[in-house]
Amino acid sequence: MIQAVKNALTLPDLRRKIFFTLFILFVYRAAAHIPVPGVDQEALQNFLVGGQPGSQLFGFLDLLTGGALARFSVMAMGVYPYITASIIIQLLTPIVPQLEELAKEPGGRDKLNQYTHFLTVPLAALQGYGQVIVIQRSAGANVLSNFGFNVDPLSTVATILTMTAGTVFAVWLGGLITEQGVGNGVSLIIFGGIVARLPQNVGGFVVRQDYVGLLVFAFITAATVGVIVFIQEGQRRIPVQYGKRVRGTRVYGGQSAHVPLRVNSAGMIPLIFAQSIMIFPSTIASYFYDPAKTGILQSLANGVYNSLRPANDAWAYWIMYFLMVIGFTYFYTDVIFRQQNLAESLQRQGGFIPGMRPGKRTEDYLNRVVQRITLVGAIFLGTVAILPWLVQLIPGLARTGGQTQSLLITSTGLLIVVGVVLDTMKQLEAQLLMRHYEGFIK
Repeated sequence: MIQAVKNALTLPDLRRKIFFTLFILFVYRAAAHIPVPGVDQEALQNFLVGGQPGSQLFGFLDLLTGGALARFSVMAMGVYPYITASIIIQLLTPIVPQLEELAKEPGGRDKLNQYTHFLTVPLAALQGYGQVIVIQRSAGANVLSNFGFNVDPLSTVATILTMTAGTVFAVWLGGLITEQGVGNGVSLIIFGGIVARLPQNVGGFVVRQDYVGLLVFAFITAATVGVIVFIQEGQRRIPVQYGKRVRGTRVYGGQSAHVPLRVNSAGMIPLIFAQSIMIFPSTIASYFYDPAKTGILQSLANGVYNSLRPANDAWAYWIMYFLMVIGFTYFYTDVIFRQQNLAESLQRQGGFIPGMRPGKRTEDYLNRVVQRITLVGAIFLGTVAILPWLVQLIPGLARTGGQTQSLLITSTGLLIVVGVVLDTMKQLEAQLLMRHYEGFIK
């Protein structure tokens, strides 16, 4: 791997792409430290790290922004609105006939990507407004005292526009990396934010002088990375035979190939779906949470908050989280697989699976195979999702404070990091193979 990096750096154009990617990531991280004007940083930190009701939602969003939300910077939403817009467009494509036809046309994917960018702007404005309102209701209005259309309309509009512009700027930076750098730009933006928190997490163990815990969690993190790589690269290869076609004096086809079906083709999207939904009930209940009060509705709110929040003793949350990840994995995999239309593509290209009639029979066979291998991927994702809770069950590794704090990088973050690294390495491998260099992957 080290030799391959040296080979990549010896190529002027590839070296320029690598340094350009690093420069854009540096720009993003620098912008993530610019706070929104008027924010009381002390009050915000007390809310986020104090385990107050409602803080778990923002802990999850802070993961995707790489700590920008904890500082309430102009990048407080990161590229999350763009990810939401992408998911919406992906889910609507097989449902809306016009979008499905557009996806099949030449240049249709570029048009859908343009729609995604358009949808990102209103989603970012809506999320920015809702994000501030929820923080104010949970942590107190002193976090951003001049926010609210009934308080200071001009300042409120300026704050929303600032946060929306930060998201648009982050998406633009990601686009620059995709076009002129190495790897998927939006994924690398998220990757940079997650990795940037690693020194802070390690420093927490050093400050507490918990060196044994640091070594244990470093081993658990490394082992988790190994398992993620193994599953992420796992695939079922379906043999495909192409018939011979004669055109003039030339003979086409006749060769054998395979269709790789990935064990985990859904990536980390099911975790985001499930965690967003699981956090919602406890976030709503946190507004009414008060252990000192009694009554039926109050007891219901207290019970929902205590049992459906990501705490060590909230086993109901983790079991439901595990089941929802499995369900969303099947759902999202089915949506993505249907968009690919593999059976139709094989028939159009003159390919067939030995022993299977082209068309409906082939489609049914591929669907059965995908459902079987998705079970492995779904259980894997579910286990990754609840890994912080499972680690806490090991005697001597439980953390105090009610919140799970186990891995040096959260399990969701690890899944994102490993996926981005593998994708980027494969792109570098392709660049090196074009120039007859030995690459990363053997």
